[in-house]
Amino acid sequence: MNRPEQRDPDSTDSYTVAWICALEEEYFCASRMLDEEFNGPEISEDNDDNTYVYGRIAKHYVVIGCLPAGRYGTNSAARVARDMVRTFPQLRFALMVGIGGGAPSTRNDIRLGDVIVSQPKDGFGGVIQYDLGKLKDGQFHRTGQLNAPPEKLLGVIPEMRRLHNDKRKPDRFGEHLRRLDDMEDYQQPAVDRLYAKNYSHVDGHNCDKCDLHSVVDRPERRNHRILYVHYGNIASGNSVLKDAIVRDKFANDPELNILCFEMEAAGLMNNVPCLIIRGICDYCDSHKNDDWHRYAALTAAAYARELLLVLRPQRVDAMPPWAEQVAQVLQQGKDPTF
Repeated sequence: MNRPEQRDPDSTDSYTVAWICALEEEYFCASRMLDEEFNGPEISEDNDDNTYVYGRIAKHYVVIGCLPAGRYGTNSAARVARDMVRTFPQLRFALMVGIGGGAPSTRNDIRLGDVIVSQPKDGFGGVIQYDLGKLKDGQFHRTGQLNAPPEKLLGVIPEMRRLHNDKRKPDRFGEHLRRLDDMEDYQQPAVDRLYAKNYSHVDGHNCDKCDLHSVVDRPERRNHRILYVHYGNIASGNSVLKDAIVRDKFANDPELNILCFEMEAAGLMNNVPCLIIRGICDYCDSHKNDDWHRYAALTAAAYARELLLVLRPQRVDAMPPWAEQVAQVLQQGKDPTF
């Protein structure tokens, strides 16, 4: 399909990119990344329960969908994708963009505000459903496999790396973050503490009573960019992880090499062509709080915007629509998993 210079923003056929969020702060950040926001088409609420923002980033027409308030996990994400497939027949892929819990290790110096992007590694597709497996002799054994992101999205990652690593190139991530300079709650917090895995949180909503002697000593990082981006395996499940010992078991497993944990990706990977982008808001331990949620949502959104600026529209048009893929599954006598 040839892409016209201008599409009708009131037509559901115009939208080719789905941007899916789970939380309101993620939804807000996503909307701020648009070059232009549209009123969008009228949607039949009989077949679609999602809330949408419509807009354009460069030449991509993007529909941003948010999970219902208070509904999280892989099943909720799958339902959002299901309704999107019904309503927008020309969607080619989804970006699942939001916050996640970091899994730092000696191999991966992950800190709050960093961005994690799902990328196939070590025989995995980039997302591992960690509650779809079992631990045996202290090791995780998978009992199912999730699809990898589409090749045309993975093909953009080398260019993303090149632009990010080249000191001669402008720091466009920083430009995208400044789109929320007017929002004080979305600015980078000052304190980033990783506590020893065996040290539990002391009472309270924050760590004011926690022993600073139990903070892991980490050297100051030096970088010419405002954001750090990591690529590899993301663990997804239906429960929030608040256990540093379990976190480290997955992060230090030489086969899994998990970078972060989240709650929605596994509901999408086998249903739609999808790339997962997570900003790190905590360390999956008992010290979890909301201090970094908004900034982490912003860093993930900034990466997603940059990805769409680098991704050529012709690559998107060359991908088959979701609706065609679902129809093929049905013709084979199978039920889509959502």
